[in-house]
This record gives sequence, C-alpha cells and structure tokens, in this order.
Amino acid sequence: MPESPIRKLVPYAEEAKKRGVYVHHLNIGQPDIETPEVALKAIKNFPDKVIAYSHSAGVLSLRKKLAEYYETVNIHLEPEEIIVSAGASEALLFAFQSIMDPDDEVIIPEPFYANYNGFAMNAGIRVVPIFSSIESGFALPPIEEFEKNITPRTKAILVCNPNNPTGYLYSKEELEVLRDIVKKHGLFLIADEVYREFTYDGKTHYSCMYLDGISENVILIDSVSKRYSACGVRIGWMASKNKKLMDTALKFAQARLSPPSLGQVVAEAAVDTPKEYFVSVIKEYIARRNTVVAGINKIPGAFCPNPEGAFYVVAKLPIDDSDRFCQWLLEDFAFENQTVMLAPASGFYSTKGKGKDEVRISYVLKVSDLEKSIHVLEEALKVYPGRTN
Repeated sequence: MPESPIRKLVPYAEEAKKRGVYVHHLNIGQPDIETPEVALKAIKNFPDKVIAYSHSAGVLSLRKKLAEYYETVNIHLEPEEIIVSAGASEALLFAFQSIMDPDDEVIIPEPFYANYNGFAMNAGIRVVPIFSSIESGFALPPIEEFEKNITPRTKAILVCNPNNPTGYLYSKEELEVLRDIVKKHGLFLIADEVYREFTYDGKTHYSCMYLDGISENVILIDSVSKRYSACGVRIGWMASKNKKLMDTALKFAQARLSPPSLGQVVAEAAVDTPKEYFVSVIKEYIARRNTVVAGINKIPGAFCPNPEGAFYVVAKLPIDDSDRFCQWLLEDFAFENQTVMLAPASGFYSTKGKGKDEVRISYVLKVSDLEKSIHVLEEALKVYPGRTN
C-alpha cells in the first residue's frame, strides 16, 4: 500500500509543535467551517437506547432523504439505487471491487486524489494515468490520450468533479467527451462528485448523471464530509441505475455488516441544512481562494491557476523536490516561530517524476491565517537550499 502524501508528514508536524512552532495546516481537506446546527442537534437528541447495526445498504430513511436531495439538483434516484458507505472512500472501494477483477485497469486524469492509488492497490487493479498539465489549469486531456490507453483490461474511467487536488471544474462539453468514450468502449464512468456544491465565478456543476445514453454505466460517488463539513461522520454513498452492479456492491456492503449508525443519523439530519448555509460558505471559500491564488502568484518563480471549484489549488514552486521541501518546512524551518504544512503534489500523480515542483494547498483556514501562511511560505522559499531559480 502506498503512503498517504497528505498524512505521511504528520510525525514531522507533531515534532515541530513539540518544539513550540505553530504549524499552519494547509495539507488536508478538513474545513474549519462549522458543521450545520441541524446535524449537531441530531447527535444530541439521539433517542435510541441501543446503537444497533443498520441495513447493509444504509437505513432506508437516509436513502429516501438522499433521493429527495438529488431531486433538488435534477438527478432522479430511487432509495434502492443508493448504498451508504463509511465515507466516499469505502464507496469507491466497493465500486472498484464490483466492476473489476484483479489486474483490470481504470483510467484517471492526473493529478488525482492520492488515495485512489490506495483503493486500486486494495482491489488488486491498476491505475492508468492520463496527464493533465498545470499550464492548462488541469483541463481534461485530449480524447486521443484516453483512446490510446484503452486496452482489453480497461473497465472504467474515473473523474473527480470539481477536482481534488486541483480544484478544476469540468465542463459539460468535457464530460460529453468522456461519455462518448464510455459509450464506444462499453466502460463504466465513476463520478466522484463530493465537492458538487462548491463552484465559483458563476459556474455551475454538471453531473455525470445528466449525460445521455450511459445511465447504466455511471457510478456516482458522494459524501457528507465536505458538503456539510462533517468529515469525521464517515458517511458517503455510491449510486447507480445499474441493478446488477448494485446487487454486486451490496455483497461487499454485507461483508462489512453496515455503515456507521450514528453517522447515518447525522447525515440524514444534515440533508435539511438551510440553503443560506451554502451561500455564506461559498462566499467564504471564494475569499480564501482569491487570497491563496493572488498570494502564490506574487511569489517570484511560483505559479498557481485559478480554480473554479472545491477548496484546493495545486501550485508550482521554484523547488527541486516537493517531498523534500514539505518535510524541510516542518523539520528545519520557522519564520517568526511559524511554519506551513503542505501536501507534496508528487503523491497525487501516478506517473513517476511528475509533480516534483508542485504542492497541493487546501484553503480550509480563515483568510487572516491564509495570509500569514502564504507569507511564511514566501519567506521559506527565500532560504530553501533546494530552490531552483
């Protein structure tokens, strides 16, 4: 199993804190936005005297509530077309295991969420990366790149939209390119849409569930973690119109008995979060994004595209090795007794050697802390021994 590039530096951060250094955490997608009150009340008011197993697919009332939520975004699902999981992570693992045998292949545009590699390893399958560049803002690679990588073992394409780690928001036209490939080659399209609500600059999210002609091919992956700032609840789900697929996935769900019962109580309540919550949250994320993008682009030798979704950026820095740099920040550097914790972007690529001069930044801190963080980063780059220009 590969290490998590997001978490592998935790021991160094802990040591820095022991030395009295304040660490700005820009490495992990853990928002500081408050979990909606309606969800917190559900925990406090839990009435049962026994915390029991639920149905392996998740409690029916939650699945009905999720179906109602999807109706509000023009996606039509029945409760039996949804399987609740321990976070989107487990849903992705179920999807991989249900549609692929050992040594089968899934095509993923890179950089991609690092744990996709871990899920693939767990399922015994192989990730085939398609490179997207920071110069293009991480737009979808040309159709030819997909076509030339399809083999008899290719079973699926996976796309995260809006994207983690880049924040790129795929357009309807880009997703229609994927639809045509899926249709032509009889593949599955796995759509990780956990950041659906977080789109900026007047842009709207276009779901893979809207694509014509491939309703049996699409597997939707979703979660309460980011939408409701409830990462520790560990509730996600997979959804599909393909009954044979869902019957198979349910067997994997039965093998782990059930998703977290208390988490499902919180998730069901969270669906009733008022729309005003998202208005203020999105306004806050736009301010944070603007702070990070402008701050990075003012640093000599650095470059950061302006993403239109999620709450991440991948930035190019004048460094020799992002793994070395991120460790150095925690082990050997402090400015005014502060440092920053970043995620080396090398861990978000499957192609060896890619992302060595890139880092992922999660803009999950308030603006004033982000301003301090970028200033600390700028000072670090002035003295980093592996600076490249």
